[in-house]
Amino acid sequence: MTTMEKILITGGSGFLGKRLGKRLADLDHQVVLTARNNKQNFFATEFSGCESLAMDVSSLESVRDIFAQVKPTVVIHAAATKFVDISEKQPMETIDVNVIGSQNIARAAIDSGVRLVIGISTDKASPPVRNTYGLTKALMERIFCSMDNKADTRFLCCRYGNVAWSTGSVLTQWKKDIETTGVIRSTGPEMLRYFFTVDEAVDLVVTAFENADELYGRLLSREMKAAKMGDILEAWTKKVDASWEHIEGRPGERNEEYLIGELELPYTTVRDYKGIEHYVISFNEKAPKPLPAVLSSSNAERLSEAEILKLVTEPPSDVL
Repeated sequence: MTTMEKILITGGSGFLGKRLGKRLADLDHQVVLTARNNKQNFFATEFSGCESLAMDVSSLESVRDIFAQVKPTVVIHAAATKFVDISEKQPMETIDVNVIGSQNIARAAIDSGVRLVIGISTDKASPPVRNTYGLTKALMERIFCSMDNKADTRFLCCRYGNVAWSTGSVLTQWKKDIETTGVIRSTGPEMLRYFFTVDEAVDLVVTAFENADELYGRLLSREMKAAKMGDILEAWTKKVDASWEHIEGRPGERNEEYLIGELELPYTTVRDYKGIEHYVISFNEKAPKPLPAVLSSSNAERLSEAEILKLVTEPPSDVL
């Protein structure tokens, strides 16, 4: 897609949002980042060079005001209350942002004549859903994909696993533990998790954007590697001469994550983009060659010890 687009990114002050904005601006698109925290918006502009504006997705009036001001042709919806434990403790806030906020984006996009909306989702939305966060993101996927083709605005979604070093994520917390006490506190060394670099996450969204014409109304994911948390703990503590201890688990957690769940298999096809295996879900249209088996962090290719060490010892430059 060579035409210059005016792209609005919700959650634009976040770990992914500001990097996505920078990448798309480097591709000669005009990008505006939006989020409700003005302090973080300032830092996002400093990082990306993109304009940042205050917008609260949970307020339809706020969304309409910014859409009227910016007049975007494309919206990438990355804003979310994303932490599993926070979502269990504050389900109303999670619903306000992840469900009502997504409705607000969809309604305002249609009213404003936005050409394309891309929703950013998570493996926690894949069945069987275990927590409030996953439920709300699953609803976002269904809202967007179901709204496609009901008006001139087109919709699609992306889904992937844990973005390594994202704000407040496990690696950032463990780094803090090492620096403050020398002891990592882990709720689940037996857990298996997908790990995605932020560059890979940006690549997936850009792939969806560049191939939108064949992905309207669908969800795009791609192959990614997984790791056992205990293996990360052992490799990291050995490297930096630290230790770790097992602590009580948090509500809503599960031992493995699913990229494509069993109920989604009949609706999922495999496609190749740039030499990488991708998965396309069309929720209400059965695939002629469906995916034969679930994709989960327990049957995914594992990160090697060398890959784990690279992941934990080479965080992005802006990670404190």
